[in-house]
Amino acid sequence: MNPAAPDASPDSGPDFDLRAYLRGSWSVDRTLLDRRAGTRGTFTGVVRFTDDDDGGLHWREEGTVRWTSFDGAPFTGPASREYLLRPADTAAVMDVAFPDGRPFHRMGFTGQSNQDVHWCDPDTYRVTYTVLGPDEVGYRWDVTGPAKDQLLESVLRRLDAPVPETGAAAPDARLAG
Repeated sequence: MNPAAPDASPDSGPDFDLRAYLRGSWSVDRTLLDRRAGTRGTFTGVVRFTDDDDGGLHWREEGTVRWTSFDGAPFTGPASREYLLRPADTAAVMDVAFPDGRPFHRMGFTGQSNQDVHWCDPDTYRVTYTVLGPDEVGYRWDVTGPAKDQLLESVLRRLDAPVPETGAAAPDARLAG
C-alpha cells in the first residue's frame, strides 16, 4: 500500500464519504485478459459493501467467471472474493485489506487517491479507479511481472439507492483521473 506523497494534496472533495458512497449492492462486469497466453474471459456478478464493526466496510463479490483453462478448454463456474475496507486518514479514501487483515492497497476515486500499486512477489499490480457516472465506477488492474501479464477491467453499477448519510454525494467525475 502506498500512501500519498507528502507534497500531494488530499482528495478535492472534503465532504465526500467513500464509505457512505459504496455501501449497498452493485452489479459488476469484468473483462479479463491474459496478454501472455492471449486468452480472454469475463466475470459477472454482484458486489455488496456492508458495514463492518470497525467503521469500515466488508467487500464481497460473487458471480460467474468464464475463462479459457490452461489446456484451452472453456471454463464457466462460480467465483467469489472478499476484502476489508478500513477507514483511512480522510473520508474520501479507504485502505483495502485481504480478509486476514494484510494490507492490499488504497482506494479512492478523486484527486491523487485514484491510483495505487501493490507488489505481490514476483509481480506488480497497478490499480486505477475512475468515476464513470453518479452510480457507476470502474477500476483497472494492470498486472505485470515474470509470472503474470494481465489486464482486469471492472465496471460497478449501483443496484440500490445509497443509504442517506451526510457527505454521501457521488464524487465529481471531473476530479478523477
